[in-house]
Amino acid sequence: MTPELAAELHRVLERFAAESGFTRARPVSVEFRRGFFGHHQVGRAADIYGVGGLGIGRWKALWDEAHRKACATWLPRERHRWLNRARMTNLGWRLYKALQIYGRWAQPYGYPIQLFGPWTRTEGPWKHISDSLLRAHRDHIHLAR
Repeated sequence: MTPELAAELHRVLERFAAESGFTRARPVSVEFRRGFFGHHQVGRAADIYGVGGLGIGRWKALWDEAHRKACATWLPRERHRWLNRARMTNLGWRLYKALQIYGRWAQPYGYPIQLFGPWTRTEGPWKHISDSLLRAHRDHIHLAR
């Protein structure tokens, strides 16, 4: 991993952990693997496969389940409760949003911002992701600096 990518990840992950209620005494685990595809320089990309002991794909399934339950109710208060609970408890979604909001990721000329994951199509930052790119990132978050 390049020093630039490591510094950016450290900065964003520190903020994510603090905002999610984690401390040095009560840390959160994040599972990384090195990104390989679409990068000409080794170490410019990283893939996050898990957070808080669950895989990103599992966090996405929990997110989708909460949204299904929210959509199934006709009571606005109940729908709001399901969605709010998902936003507060889903560490995968919270991590993705922290990376999106606070991170400064690469955007090569003619390409989308280099942050992809299972929430990309609904959350961005580049919502017009191809089906193949979305499928390739359904179980992890990919980012590059």
